[in-house]
Amino acid sequence: MIKKEILSNGLTVITEKMPDVRSITLGVWLKKGSRHERPEENGISHFIEHLLFKGTESKSGKKIALIIDSIGGQIDAFTSKEYTCFYAKILDEHLPVALELLSDIVLHPRLDHEDIEKERKVIYEEIKMVEDTPDELVYDIFMENFWKGHPLGNPIQGTVEKIAKITDQRLMGYFRKRYSPGNILIAAAGNLNHRKILSMVEESFGSLSGQDSQTELKAPKPHFAIVKRKKNELEQLHLCLGMDAFPRSFEERYQLLVLNTLLGGAMSSRLFQNIREKRGLAYSIFSGVNTFVDSGFLMVYAATNPGSAKEVLRLIIQELVNLKKRLISTNELKVAKEHLKGSLMLSLESTSSRMSNIARNELYFGRQFSLSEVLKGVDSVKAKDIQELGFRIFNNSHLTLAALGKFSKFRIRKEELEF
Repeated sequence: MIKKEILSNGLTVITEKMPDVRSITLGVWLKKGSRHERPEENGISHFIEHLLFKGTESKSGKKIALIIDSIGGQIDAFTSKEYTCFYAKILDEHLPVALELLSDIVLHPRLDHEDIEKERKVIYEEIKMVEDTPDELVYDIFMENFWKGHPLGNPIQGTVEKIAKITDQRLMGYFRKRYSPGNILIAAAGNLNHRKILSMVEESFGSLSGQDSQTELKAPKPHFAIVKRKKNELEQLHLCLGMDAFPRSFEERYQLLVLNTLLGGAMSSRLFQNIREKRGLAYSIFSGVNTFVDSGFLMVYAATNPGSAKEVLRLIIQELVNLKKRLISTNELKVAKEHLKGSLMLSLESTSSRMSNIARNELYFGRQFSLSEVLKGVDSVKAKDIQELGFRIFNNSHLTLAALGKFSKFRIRKEELEF
């Protein structure tokens, strides 16, 4: 059901047919994100993503909105650390409209001075919104200090100071350089015909030319850090504790996913049950894995009363130690694997998630994975694999703690975070 073609200009097209649905999700993926920016360009990828919806050479921003609303569709975009995506979800009969709209947005943006200045103000407000959203802000603080001085540690949206200095000329130059056919992947999933989409893409994007200079990426080096940022208006102390893990293509990625599920990725996980359910010390507590082309990390987030923060951290550390000290039980491993398999399968039931899945597999692996292959990978994980992985990840050399909130009742020393 999944087919792939590379056009003569280097642009990649990949589709997945889902004959039992009536929708199609179409995405134009740029193989560049915030990590590909120079220090003085931080935030420019996200800035351009915003600007492309302000209007094209033939359509105003309002016209774009009216077109997608008139066919009952959805259109949006996002920028990540390693890629940018513009996508539309529509009924299958409206595919030509969506493809024409997305190609016009990506290939013929207006990028005039007035729009740039308006959107600059919008991005300022978005940055301020992150400042008012503690769980997002503490994550950004963690990233900045964990990968200090590396583009992966920079905020995707940039800073007010950096955005203020990005000129019209720099925006246009960056757009012309990055939006070249070798950097573009078009992915679609739903009730579609591959040959028809390929023909339409060739007509819209076939004449696109240009080549981006390829710069060698340098893997970030994690740092040990304890970073506290005071925000007295917050009632809770927000904590983000993370440690070095592995890239997305890491061979034992299924073991890492199962470990994360056991630790804090489900309601039955150790962190949720021990810290929230048993002791009532936090409403929100979970763990997560973030992976990139050459690096990754495992992190734990918790929001708690400042007076309970030290105890919460002690309990988190204890759960990490326990995963190293003792083999997990057969039943606990089975529950974690079944939860993970169910989550993976349920997450792939919509055309939008399937479109994103085939695009990311192409970007990171250069190939697709069948569902049976993924489920087999999860089933192959053994208790000793989790313990061995714990020994490799849970150490003090690459540990960063970011804390945001009131600190009158919170003090923490390096020794108290030792495993």
